[in-house]
Amino acid sequence: MRLSVAPMMEWTDRFCRSLHRVMSRRARLYTEMVTTGAVIHGPRERLLGFDEAEHPVAVQLGGSDPKDLTEAARICADFGYDEINLNVGCPSDRVQNGRFGACLMQEPELVGDCVAAMKAAVSLPVTVKCRIGVDDQDTEEALNRLAECVVAAGVDALTVHARKAWLQGLSPKENRDIPPLDYPRVYRLKQARPDLPVAINGGIRTMAEVREHLRHVDGVMLGRVAYQEPEILLAVDRELYGEEPPVADAFEAVEAYEPYVAARLAEGVRLHAMTRHMLGLFTGRPGARAYRRHLATEGVKPTADLQTLRDAVAHVSRGEAAPEEAALSAAG
Repeated sequence: MRLSVAPMMEWTDRFCRSLHRVMSRRARLYTEMVTTGAVIHGPRERLLGFDEAEHPVAVQLGGSDPKDLTEAARICADFGYDEINLNVGCPSDRVQNGRFGACLMQEPELVGDCVAAMKAAVSLPVTVKCRIGVDDQDTEEALNRLAECVVAAGVDALTVHARKAWLQGLSPKENRDIPPLDYPRVYRLKQARPDLPVAINGGIRTMAEVREHLRHVDGVMLGRVAYQEPEILLAVDRELYGEEPPVADAFEAVEAYEPYVAARLAEGVRLHAMTRHMLGLFTGRPGARAYRRHLATEGVKPTADLQTLRDAVAHVSRGEAAPEEAALSAAG
């Protein structure tokens, strides 16, 4: 579980994951959170379908009823996912009203029941993504109790966003930034439970930070930086797994992504559905702003096609390395 890309609502859809997979064979990718009700009653192929090239890919479920989670986990297993992850970290009002997400930090026994039910139903790894606590909880006690309950239920790994969530008074966006990060709290959990695979999430933006965290925990989950500056994924396979990345740079990544884009366009998918995930490519290179502007104005048109993407890339200079690559080179 060395590195993964976080499940992010309205971001990590199948088009985003396919782009990320072009840049790293090894990073584990996650779906957006999907509720048990949507899995059981909704349009499953649209919600859960993914390209085989996305493996390893995990599905994140939102729910708190062990029976519903059992049924949803079986459905997801049949779709071919590599892992079932339970959301115990999202603080939105909609999630709270549905009695799942971060508010479940207050019901650790129920989380354990949910994990146990899914473990009994599927042979896939079942994992949990949580916060260090919510509202006025003591983070030592809250995280320890949650870990105790899910470990007793047979959880395969725990990913911890190293912030509290404030269920009242902060928006979901504010909950991603305002509560202070407490990485040492996650390290202490790992020290106390050396047999539990623990990954850390929250505010991590460079490969140097990833390597530092991996001195203390088993895995790192990247969030917004993987979306806003996806070229960071080009360093993952080499830095963490000792393997060459599938492509050399963002230009090769676009070329490798083109067949996928062409296939989706032929199915009637609009270009913008895919290129909106590509706006962060080429960050720091001359011409990056013109590239983004071209995609933002031309890529949204109904007639936009593969040539539109190529025309956008043509604005970018090939002369300078991306910031993450330059930093890695300087680090030796």
